[in-house]
Amino acid sequence: MRVVGRWLARSGGDWLAALSLCVFFCGFVQTKLMSQKEIAWPASSDMSASAVTLSVQDDQVIIGNGVFELTLSNPGGIVTGIKYGGIDNLLELHNKDLNGGFWDMNWSEEGSQGTRGKFDTIEGTSIRVIVENEEQVELSFARIWDPSMQGNHAPLYIDRRFIVLRGCSGFYSYASFEHLEGMPAFYLNTARVAFMLNKDKFHYMVIADNRQRYMPQADDRLPGRGQQLAYKEAVRLVDPLEPEFKGEVDDKYQYSCEDKDNKVHGWISFDPPVGFWQITPSNEFRTGGPFKQDLTSHVNPTTLAIFVTSHYAGTDLLVKFEAGEIWKKVFGPVFIYLNSVSNETDALLLWDDAKEQMNIEVQSWPYSFAASQDFPKSDQRGQVSGRLLIRDRYVGEEFIPANGAYVGLALPGDIGSWQRECKGYQFWTKADQEGYFSITNVRAGNYNIYASVPGFIGDYRYDVNINITAGCTIDTGDLVYKPPRDGPTLWEIGFPDRSAAEFYVPDPNPMYINKLYVNHPDRYRQYGLWERYTELYPSEDLVYTIGTSDYKKDWFFAQVTRKIGDNTYNGTTWQIKFTLDNTDKSGTFKLRLALASAHNSELQVRVNDADANPPLFSSGVIGRDNAIARHGIHGLYWLFSVDVPGDQLAQGDNINTIYLTQARNNSPFVGIMYDYIRFEGPPAYTV
Repeated sequence: MRVVGRWLARSGGDWLAALSLCVFFCGFVQTKLMSQKEIAWPASSDMSASAVTLSVQDDQVIIGNGVFELTLSNPGGIVTGIKYGGIDNLLELHNKDLNGGFWDMNWSEEGSQGTRGKFDTIEGTSIRVIVENEEQVELSFARIWDPSMQGNHAPLYIDRRFIVLRGCSGFYSYASFEHLEGMPAFYLNTARVAFMLNKDKFHYMVIADNRQRYMPQADDRLPGRGQQLAYKEAVRLVDPLEPEFKGEVDDKYQYSCEDKDNKVHGWISFDPPVGFWQITPSNEFRTGGPFKQDLTSHVNPTTLAIFVTSHYAGTDLLVKFEAGEIWKKVFGPVFIYLNSVSNETDALLLWDDAKEQMNIEVQSWPYSFAASQDFPKSDQRGQVSGRLLIRDRYVGEEFIPANGAYVGLALPGDIGSWQRECKGYQFWTKADQEGYFSITNVRAGNYNIYASVPGFIGDYRYDVNINITAGCTIDTGDLVYKPPRDGPTLWEIGFPDRSAAEFYVPDPNPMYINKLYVNHPDRYRQYGLWERYTELYPSEDLVYTIGTSDYKKDWFFAQVTRKIGDNTYNGTTWQIKFTLDNTDKSGTFKLRLALASAHNSELQVRVNDADANPPLFSSGVIGRDNAIARHGIHGLYWLFSVDVPGDQLAQGDNINTIYLTQARNNSPFVGIMYDYIRFEGPPAYTV
């Protein structure tokens, strides 16, 4: 295998030590891989890395290091060329609209409705050379907001940086966004980096070990070759250039990923065999926490690094600024990694190499070489460790280690506020089997500790503010989460993990197949599954009987509307039937409803009277995460606790029925995905 220019583990220290690590690491990789494939190094086969060079011209700047060459517009900072691995330009420059590599955003005026506003490709108005020596070049492309541009440009000061290092097979990019005193109010809807790759070269996309495939071409989505489905992103390929794709559905949302897993993705060219990878070594600058889903790579071919979006969340994750509000945030750095092999038959090994490089980048975070004072180095950060335990006396008297809990630091707020938090930084880790956790490299500031524990409903928050200072090490000791609970479990449906994946996900309509997801664990990513509900329940809604039904087979993954005509839908009412050996007529039972997603929905609860008006409980209209349409098995998490008076329940052989009505009916995508439902007895109830 020929892996060109794999970079060192960048762990801080001086450059002499760093270069020594580079020589050591490259030698290590060569030794490790020699038994698999013959290594062929770049032209400078003595393994001495070429110095980094910079050429500033009137309309462009070119940075090279002997491994690849990067060209950016001057002073715009748009990436117009990446020369590497025998390909003159890895980027596409002939699209009708978007070309090359660029930072962009979507923004709206204050008070705007929805999540889509004005598209803004960010171009610099000035260029500065921040670092220039044989080891590193770092360039700044800044855009200063001018009040005369109000309405055309988002009111932000934006400083985008690009870094090329000696011997490094790729480049880094990061940016600081700053809202200053005197700037008007506005909403930031999206912020990202996008790369449009060479359409003649890149045809194979990789998101994960089990999510990779040859992709259709962009022209296959055009009218005549493609048929638009329920929304513009979803297209059925009716006459694709390659017959193998005929009949498939292409939709960029089918390739979304949770942020906690979204660390590396990209594309492979087979002629010549070259890989282009976007690596995100940290989630600290992303919004919405570890379970937030977003786009990765998709047809065009396109590769994205997304920092802010409303996808799978709705307007709750728009970054809303008041007039004169002071705010600054650094997004990135992210790493664009380039690799290659000698033989086309080994091209898929580039993915394995990209994963190894991703691990190196993660271990090297925070980078020591980023020159901005707004990006703190390791010694300017702190650490928090501790142990999270669960106390649920209806499960057992002993404390339960929070095995597999996601524990994080985010801005101080209410319980669960982290999933809607979008202005600060977040730092998350996964607790071990005994509940121990360690959160490292935390930026200075004030935080709350939050946690989500699989197997238990609700969210944990440590009420004491955590103040992180440079070099601090904080041990919280044992923290105890007491999840919501009033009495013993009488019955339950599902498993509490903020997802509806355990419920029944139907096979897709054969007309709307994506071959990648046939017999795949993520079968919910197939298009049009919401339509299957009407086919399975054409006139009567779902009925679930406790003790008989199996939620894996009998509980549809989403409570959606029923189609009754062209663009006409009805709300649906699901029934849960159960018996009770005894009832406490003077006591209060509790119905826990944990939702994995809600989109423009209203959940109503009635007990033993389907027509009760008003219902025992109504959520009001909730949610705008659109997770059903976008093939996500969850969006934002909701938890409702409904008091059920004992005198409304029957005992013995008499059957009780809980009616769950999703009352809204204006769209096929209106609906709810449940995470978990539990019915509890009063505190002293004997099971």
